[in-house]
Amino acid sequence: MDLEVIASLERLAELLDARSPLFVRWSAGPEADESRPYSVDGLTGARLPGLSASPLEVEPWWGDRPTVLWVARRLHDYSHLKDARAEGARPWVLEGEEAGRGPDNEPLVARPRPVALIDKRVLDEAAAVLDDVKRGGWGPLDREQTDARGGAR
Repeated sequence: MDLEVIASLERLAELLDARSPLFVRWSAGPEADESRPYSVDGLTGARLPGLSASPLEVEPWWGDRPTVLWVARRLHDYSHLKDARAEGARPWVLEGEEAGRGPDNEPLVARPRPVALIDKRVLDEAAAVLDDVKRGGWGPLDREQTDARGGAR
């Protein structure tokens, strides 16, 4: 696949402004997901009707805050997946039809169409942007830190 490689938050924000709705997925990449275009619930093993992804579309409540800050936040929320998933997991941008919601209320994208890959530099840039604005000890949404009863592992 010949996909654009997004090298800055600014470029990702431009892409989102020009082409919405878009999603970001953390996996080994579009080629790996092409042969299995669905996700599986890690807790129950249930096959989901699409690929788990995070929405990139800016919510109305965001107001006039910069789109660059929005995409930094969206990448940050699931940045722990680069270490928690199979080796080589990275974020990539896709479009498709929302076929439902997964167990974490994430969109499930059916008939996914890859749009772009996201370079690691963009993750570093997102972390730097958020370091300047974050409040308290807010970190990525890392479910791996608790067991099925909600207790720490």
